[in-house]
Amino acid sequence: MANVQFLGSATTIRLHPDDDVVVAVRELAPGAAIASGVTATGTIPAGHKVATRAIRPGEAVHRYAQVIGFASVPIAAGDHVHTHNLAMGTVALDHAHGTAYVPTVPVAEPATFLGIRRADGRVATRNYLAVIATVNCSATVAKAIVDRIQRTGALGAFPNIDGVVALTHSTGCGMDSGGEGIDVLRRTIAGYATHPNVGGVLLVGLGCEANGLGALITARRLHEGDRLAAMNIQDTGGTRQCIDDGIARLLAMAPTANDMRREPVSVEHLTVGLQCGGSDGYSGITANPALGAAVDLLVRHGGTAILSETPEIYGAEHLLTRRAVTPEVGAKIVRRIEWWEDYTARNHGEMNNNPSPGNKAGGLTTILEKSLGAVAKGGTTGLMEVYEYAEAVTTRGFVYMDTPGYDPVSVTGQVAGGANLVCFTTGRGSAYGCIPSPSIKLSTNTALYERQRDDIDLDCGRVLDGSVSVADMGQAIFDEMRRVASGEPTKSEALGYGHNEFAPWIIGATM
Repeated sequence: MANVQFLGSATTIRLHPDDDVVVAVRELAPGAAIASGVTATGTIPAGHKVATRAIRPGEAVHRYAQVIGFASVPIAAGDHVHTHNLAMGTVALDHAHGTAYVPTVPVAEPATFLGIRRADGRVATRNYLAVIATVNCSATVAKAIVDRIQRTGALGAFPNIDGVVALTHSTGCGMDSGGEGIDVLRRTIAGYATHPNVGGVLLVGLGCEANGLGALITARRLHEGDRLAAMNIQDTGGTRQCIDDGIARLLAMAPTANDMRREPVSVEHLTVGLQCGGSDGYSGITANPALGAAVDLLVRHGGTAILSETPEIYGAEHLLTRRAVTPEVGAKIVRRIEWWEDYTARNHGEMNNNPSPGNKAGGLTTILEKSLGAVAKGGTTGLMEVYEYAEAVTTRGFVYMDTPGYDPVSVTGQVAGGANLVCFTTGRGSAYGCIPSPSIKLSTNTALYERQRDDIDLDCGRVLDGSVSVADMGQAIFDEMRRVASGEPTKSEALGYGHNEFAPWIIGATM
């Protein structure tokens, strides 16, 4: 959507001259001026849409110069446009694979940040010890190991370690031991176990689960050593003994993990997961386009950005396929969309079950509208590759990873894929952290920022009143990425978020 224009007034914003609606900057009373010769026929909530012309039933309604739905009843100029009069319909999309791809022109001198260089050449932004449960049955032991270490202050002698975290989940057994579900789980666990932000990891199993330690280690080619250890509750004499042995094994890794220092490294070593949660009518106007501008800067400096949440690009995928480096890369997104259509159908759902109630309260009506705003996070550079969930991201530049739209599950996949930083836009106030990778929160509106200053790192709502341009806000986000990657804590880190948000995608039947 590089051609989107911001045509503002004191009360509304029109995103493109061809749009049939404008967005209310603040709540509008009946009779408020909307556009030339048009006044509001009723109260228009802040962030919601209002028609600038009469629209007949069945006629397409446009925002971003794209179809966001179809009038379900007659809509008069000045009417509130939302779920009561706007519905989904069939939209013919021209994917035009690769037709808008333009090679990125790199900057002459890439920016730097203070990173932690690992022995394999990868760069970390944080330095954690982690205990990862292979199955829900070992979750209690994993948490007990971490709790004991925290209560005793055992890491006090290791000031370069950012903390210790238990990564637990609700699956690992009662599943096909050779199917897609266990492959995804193992890929996710291995991604965290080998993540550059993890200086040492202990894998804890029960001993009889489908996702057994031996099979996991073999399947994902993991290697025990100074940085990775593994143990089963059943093999170590039960719960108490496993906790004691686990503490000893993890603390034995601490000296090696602590032996690190930050040094200037190129931004090419940043891999940033892009997320939006608790979106509202301003998301596609302020925070998401600003994050997209930051992504363009990141890519020009050699870094990588991962766009995800496939149910939340639905109906806007043609804007990504056009930017694909090759037709084959574009076709990968279409195949994932088709998989999701089948997945929701066989589970008796539909793709338009999204947006959420909070999204709708914030002004978003259909998944088409939400998706068009969501893809703005990805900026304008070429789409270089498409990955499956939790797959290791090895291509630099702007890439896509197939994930659900549910934020904890989506970010878990991105971090497993190698994201060492996350940028998260929100209009309603999503609470989120994702140890071991820091999460930067970006508000879509200033009211949210003022209400939740302890949670939000940057206020993108300033774009609404024109005091800051999208480009300048993008530069501010890019600068914040570098500061946080250098060790400056985010608001979510300061509040202790990230210990409970590890959520691998559960695919397939639980038996």
